Amino acid sequence: QVQLVESGGGLVQPGGSLRLSCAASGPIFAINAMGWYRQAPEKQRELVADITSGGSTNYADSVKGRFTISRDNAKNTVYLQMDSLKPEDSAVYVCYGDIRVNIFPARRYWGQGTQVTVSS
Repeated sequence: QVQLVESGGGLVQPGGSLRLSCAASGPIFAINAMGWYRQAPEKQRELVADITSGGSTNYADSVKGRFTISRDNAKNTVYLQMDSLKPEDSAVYVCYGDIRVNIFPARRYWGQGTQVTVSS
């Protein structure tokens, strides 16, 4: 069974940095896109960033220039480096991967979510 396990969330002061990781495991044949969404109370879920298997990236306007997404294909892991954090970045961050299991078409798998809180 495919699982995505996240780590790296926590409490940080405004202007600080955090690095999130999301590792996929299980009977993985291939991983297409991977990325991160976030969900804050009383706000719509937002796509933060995504990255293709070839390394092409896409960012929400709200995080451009502050966040960097990357991946290690050998480790089936995606990272989100978050710098210059603001209180409005506080949310539950959830990773996903579009994963092929053996010969079957790719489907989206989700992590469990990790809380990021930016506060002084």
